[in-house]
Order: sequence, then structure tokens, then C-alpha cells
Amino acid sequence: MGALLLIAILVTVTLYEVNCSYKEERKIFNVSLNGDNSISLHWMIDYPQKILSFEIHLPSTFGWFAFGFSDRGNPFPADYCLLWKSSRSKSAKLQLMDLWADEKGVLDLDRHQDCTNFRQKTVKTVTKFTFKRKFDTCDNRDYIIEDGTTHIVWSRGSERLVSPKGLNITASSKENFGMIRVSLLKNLHANTELPSHVEAEDFLTDQVKVPAEETTYWCKVFKLKEKFLRKHHIYQYEANIQSSSEGLVHHMELFHCETNAKEHIPMYNGNCFVPERPQKTQLCKRVLAAWAMGAQPFTYPEEAALPLGGENFNPYVMLEIHYNNPELKKGFIDSSGIRFYVSDKLRRMDAGIIELGLEYTDKMAIPPGQESFPLTGYCISSCTSEGLPSEGITIFGSQLHTHLTGIRVYTRHFDVHGNELPELDRDNHYSTHFQEIRRLKRSVKVLPGQVLMTRCDYCTTDRQNITLGGFSISDEMCVNYVHYYPHAQLEVCKSSISDQALRTFFGYMNEWEDQDTGAGRPISGNYDAIRWNKMRVQLLDEVYHEAPLSMQCNMSSGDRFPGYWENAPLPAVSLPLAPPARECRFEGK
Repeated sequence: MGALLLIAILVTVTLYEVNCSYKEERKIFNVSLNGDNSISLHWMIDYPQKILSFEIHLPSTFGWFAFGFSDRGNPFPADYCLLWKSSRSKSAKLQLMDLWADEKGVLDLDRHQDCTNFRQKTVKTVTKFTFKRKFDTCDNRDYIIEDGTTHIVWSRGSERLVSPKGLNITASSKENFGMIRVSLLKNLHANTELPSHVEAEDFLTDQVKVPAEETTYWCKVFKLKEKFLRKHHIYQYEANIQSSSEGLVHHMELFHCETNAKEHIPMYNGNCFVPERPQKTQLCKRVLAAWAMGAQPFTYPEEAALPLGGENFNPYVMLEIHYNNPELKKGFIDSSGIRFYVSDKLRRMDAGIIELGLEYTDKMAIPPGQESFPLTGYCISSCTSEGLPSEGITIFGSQLHTHLTGIRVYTRHFDVHGNELPELDRDNHYSTHFQEIRRLKRSVKVLPGQVLMTRCDYCTTDRQNITLGGFSISDEMCVNYVHYYPHAQLEVCKSSISDQALRTFFGYMNEWEDQDTGAGRPISGNYDAIRWNKMRVQLLDEVYHEAPLSMQCNMSSGDRFPGYWENAPLPAVSLPLAPPARECRFEGK
């Protein structure tokens, strides 16, 4: 009630008095800024005015409190709004100022103050303050709040200040600073409420003794209950992770075993990549749900939901969990999994999931020491022509996914003539530790013959060796799981560099750059053998952007669509979109 009271009284009157039609969107979002929830953030979004209203609650025992934003979650450089008490005044009057922390953490006052409409209230031992902030203030020292991940940073001190200018934001103890990742610009029209007739259905592992290894993929097969002899729809799904495993479970998928309805699948429960895994479980390839670290519950739109069960539906599904245990700790016992909310009251259409991006292969690699190195996965025209219905599909959800070095991910959309259409999804501040499945604010129609390009940028400045594509957490991925309707046969539309082009690159490295590469080495060995310098990194980048493709254009059965998918040409881009313009009369102070 505290947040509702302040926001309602101090903020919403001014937020909505100009635009009465927007009143129904007064959604308040909340997140804890620290572990014990003694510091909390509450916010509302005004899309017509492109303004956020923030409210923060914290214990009153402070001299100053800084709340701000940074590109990757570092406390500086960063953009801050500083709440402070003056040492020159005996009163406890609070002031709010817009400042910038430089590369050493020292604050400097912005000439234009963009933390506006400040109000505060102290209730017993808790201080509550609220202010507004434009998405883009047009100040080049201010953080631009965008769709996707925002890294929120905060810091506090007990001393009162003569002036905030020159203050070093660096705090002395862990209790006095913090960082969280959050999506501030939520989809206000994504209804997460469920009808009363849905039922919860859990697919959980059972006391898995997680090995003391960095990466473990665990697979467990389930047979659906008899009620699923009738077709159901999945209205929503979410992670069901036991509290002791929240840092251990990196991502999960639930697959349907795509075969005839009477085929028996062994009830396997064990490591996904051992010889003892029954061959029949390889039929479990069709994605029903995909969750990764940081994702919130995913709710299907009113038009469609994901089908589960039915007369001709094989009753077996398989849960796959990726455990990430980089410290090689022993003693983890896990019973996590995925929870469905289902009903036999069906929606109008069946929904599906398509994987876009790069194949899970070591053919794609990122050299060490790179601040930003791009890799792009293609869903080409010939694949969408084969795999999509004539009326096309409507994409309503997106989950971007990389491993540890990913810093930016986006998917571009092109028509059959190579003209770029509005982007499908983008996260300029992506983090593997915050991977939401996002309902798109604008549904996207994709027609046969159109092209989707998913690009991931990676930072490897802290790595000494090449980073390969693959399944391990220390390897890399580049994926966009797109959620769409109506259901189509296409399930995987991914690419990698063609085998022939990669062999040519390694041959050139050997002949002209005197690198120890060649046909006798495996792909990973060839990449490892290269002594990377600026020119060789640039050459690899050019090869990736010019070489023909090896395509995965796969049905839900795992089989490829008919066609020749090796050495496929890169899609032609005739007319790219211009970067979005900032609505600024000036951009500097």
C-alpha cells in the first residue's frame, strides 16, 4: 500500500490529467534493490509522453542515496539521480540532483537537471521519494532508457554533504551498493491473468545429484496423464526452481517426443550426453517451452495457445535442464523443472516456437580480447518459403539467448525484395543473467519468402583463448526463440558458415599467415592454432559476413525440409532501415 499511496497521490494526477484515455494503463511494477527488500523500486510507464515515474523506499538512516543506470552494471561511469541531505542545514530537508559519475566514480553536476517532479515523504523510519525521468533526455551524459535490459545501480552513504559535486560514489561495504537487471519498459497490454478453469501441471526432476562439473545437461522423460488424451492448451508456463538451485539452473527446455501416438519412449532419467541414453529419446525434439535465467512467466495471447495432448499426440515429453556449476561444487541436489497452466477449453488457434539464430557448432567462433565481435544467424528466404503457411505467421513473443560473453542481441526482418521492415526484437544491454521471454509490444507478421537475421555481439576482453560455439556455458550460442501462431511445420531456422568456406579460411591462414592450421586438424584445433591479431580478427569477421551458409531448415521431427542447404547464398539486403532518430533539439550539455 505504501507504493500505491505515494504514486497515486504524488504522481498519477499529473501523469494522467492531460491524457485521460491512458488511465486504464496505471500498472505499477515493483522490484527489490537489495537482498532483504529494505530498499525497493516501484515504477509506472507513460508511453505517450515517454516518461517513467519512479518511487524508491529505503531506511531513513542515510546522508545520501544515489540511484542510476549504467551500460553493463558497473557503478561507474553511470548516470545518477542523487538524494542528499545538506550538512549546512540543521533540518532534514532532502534534495534531488541529476549527476554523472566519471570513470573514477567521482560525481559531477549535469547542467540540465532531468530528475524532475521530485517529492518525498518520511513515514516512521522509511523515506519514500518519487521523481520522473524521460526515456531519452537528449543529454549525452544521460542514459537512454530502451526496450530490453536496464542495469540499475545504487549506492548510499551515512554522511551529510556540503555539496554532491566531487563525491566519490564508491561505497565502503556491500550493504551500501548494489546492481539489479530489469526490463523497465514493460508491455502494458500483455495480460498475465489466467481464467479459473486452468490447472497447474509440473514437470520436475527428482532429487538429481548434480555432478561437480561446469556443465551438465540432464534429461528426464515423462508420460502425460490420461487426461491429456483430450487435447489441452497451455495458457502459461513458468520455471519451478527450488530455492537452493536458483543460481545453478541456467536454462531449461521441455520437448515433445514427435512420433506416432502409440510409440513407447523409455522413461530415461540421466545425463543427456552419455551413450546409455536410449536412442528413442532422440525423438524428443519439438520445443514446447523454453526458459532461461531471469525469465518471467510467459502467457499466451487470447488468440492462441500451445497445444498439448490429443488423440494423435504421443504422450511422452522430455525435460532438459542445463546446470551451470563453474565452481565445481559438490552436494547439489535438485528437483526443479517447468510448470504449465493448462486447460481443455481450447483457444482459436494453436501456437508454436521457432528457433532462429546460429547452429550449436564450433564452426562459429569469437576471437579473444574483443570489445564487441558480431556473429549473425540467418533464416533465409528459401527456408521460410518451405516451412511457413501461405498466409504467414504472427510472432508475438521473443526470448533472446546467448551464454556468458553476449552483450547485444537483435533480430532484423526483411521482405522478399530485401527491404528491411521494423525489427522484431532488440536488447542493446543484453545479459545472460537476465533472459526474459518477452511478449512483443507489436505483433510481427512474417510471410513465406521473407528473411530473419539474428545478430549477437560478444565481449571477450577477459578471455585469452578463442570462444567456440557449442553447448557448454563457456562456449557461445546465439538464439532467438520466437513464439507465434498459427502452428507451422518449421521449428529450426538457423545457419553457420559453410564447411567449404571455413576450410578455405583455415587454408589461407596456413599458406599466407603462417598459422599452424590445416585439413588434418579438427575445427576447434584450427581456431586454437591461430595467433589472433587485429588483421586476422578483421579477416574472420569479413569471412563470416561474406561466405555462403550451411542451413538448418528443420521440421519439428528434426528432419530437414527438402532442398539443398549447404553453400546457400547470403540474403541480399536492398534497403536497410535507418537508425531510429532521437527526438532531440540538442544532444549535448
